Amino acid sequence: MPRYEYKHLGYATPPELSGGPVPDYRVAIVGAGPVGLAMAIDLALKDIPSVLLDENDVVSVGSRAICWAKRTLEIFDRLGLGDRMLEKGVTWKVGRLYHGDREVYSFDLLPEEGHKMPAFVNLQQYYVEEFLIERARDFPELIDLRFKNRVTGVENGPDGAALTVETPDGAYTLSAEYVIACDGAKSPIRDMLGLDFAGQLFEERFLIADVEIEADFPSERRFWFDPTFHEGQSALLHKQPDGIYRIDLQLGPDADPEEEKRPEKVIPRIRAVIGDVPFRLDWVSVYTFQCRRLERFVHDRVIFAGDSAHIVSPFGARGGNGGIQDVDNLGWKLAAILKGDAPERLLETYNAERVHGADENIRNSARTTTFMTPKSEMERVLREAVLDLAEEMGFARKLINSGRLSLPCSLEPLVDGTVPDGAPVRPGQAAPDAPLDGPEGRTWLLEHLPDDFTLVSFGGASAPRGCAIPHIRIGREDGDLVDREGFALARYGEGFTYLFRPDQHVSAVFRNGTAEAVRSARDHALGREA
Repeated sequence: MPRYEYKHLGYATPPELSGGPVPDYRVAIVGAGPVGLAMAIDLALKDIPSVLLDENDVVSVGSRAICWAKRTLEIFDRLGLGDRMLEKGVTWKVGRLYHGDREVYSFDLLPEEGHKMPAFVNLQQYYVEEFLIERARDFPELIDLRFKNRVTGVENGPDGAALTVETPDGAYTLSAEYVIACDGAKSPIRDMLGLDFAGQLFEERFLIADVEIEADFPSERRFWFDPTFHEGQSALLHKQPDGIYRIDLQLGPDADPEEEKRPEKVIPRIRAVIGDVPFRLDWVSVYTFQCRRLERFVHDRVIFAGDSAHIVSPFGARGGNGGIQDVDNLGWKLAAILKGDAPERLLETYNAERVHGADENIRNSARTTTFMTPKSEMERVLREAVLDLAEEMGFARKLINSGRLSLPCSLEPLVDGTVPDGAPVRPGQAAPDAPLDGPEGRTWLLEHLPDDFTLVSFGGASAPRGCAIPHIRIGREDGDLVDREGFALARYGEGFTYLFRPDQHVSAVFRNGTAEAVRSARDHALGREA
């Protein structure tokens, strides 16, 4: 019996079938997982209405995404649920890596101070969806949540898309200017459009178990290569809320999934990991994984985000985090197009930037798999040598790959423009946060980067006049915001002015920039060039 109490979210007859007034839909979102829900909230914050369709009426069942990275937490904070995730989740930043029973080394993912969000929070996906649904219901005029509405057909064209939707009361057709497919790794919309999902499938099988344990293990990531309790394979342990622990055990490519899920097989394996302490199985499954993506994420008026666009291995926490970063990239661009502030070709930058991000995640995931599951004797010998050396030799630690943990994707390779010498943060990078003092007391830099382009000057940098872009001055002793602790000035450098995009990425950096240069950088980011 799962620890989490699943509740039905309710169904209402849609106006297309009830005879009520039918709205003109600007955006239809398919899939009420974390990505689809976050997408609807992000658009609502920009005054863009959407209808959100999902075939179920409960949050996700079973063990899915649990590790939410710092950048993703900053995005969730912008959407209005960062504090709630911190309150419920398990915060961690330390990872320990073992070879056999010997600890090879440990690492700290956020050793420096001065950040609002931690390196990681572990929180089960069903809680994340629950919080997102409650947040979405704060926008009844802008988000139309429709559960038990299953999309069975899609017609796509250059001017809009039409969906065929099945409900308990019958079928109806819904037209929208744009459709965002957030319908998961097995995306029906992807299949309906006949799109290929290319990449690599891995044969290795893993047992995943969520276990309620009557013990208090540290809030840290523990990974074993060839442990004595699971010889010849790998193992992973993560702490979650409610006394639940995630255990991943490598089984090998020939393992029988049904046999391995039987309690008489699972319980001894769990006992070997945690020792002689009381526990209860909350969820068990056996899985393989893939590293695959669509060639393009934008197809006329249908846009793909999250697992419907790209999937990776679970090691490294890149799946759910990558999907939320899709939302962060797409939301402001689609809103700008719908408001008439940008041409439709701006969506090509979503395609380019998030394909780049997906490739980065897939590359890291594939490398992890190669290290975790060597395919030849030479690969295995090399891995053993690296693990033996890592305890004493720092260079060898960099070669160990148990999952390169999710970091913000830098868009720097895709961004044009000159950068002043000495600028610590470059165009394309996500904005580093920093604590500041404001008129009402303690605040954070990211809280002052709204859903618009914003110009921020650091340490007395001169800001151009007349560029009609919101401007914030940050100084050591004076300014709109004051950096008494010095974190912001150290991270951004004194004398620089940064133009931030609505997704808190740096669009351009200036030293004594002109109003014309700032406007040109903004227009370039909006795709306004001829």
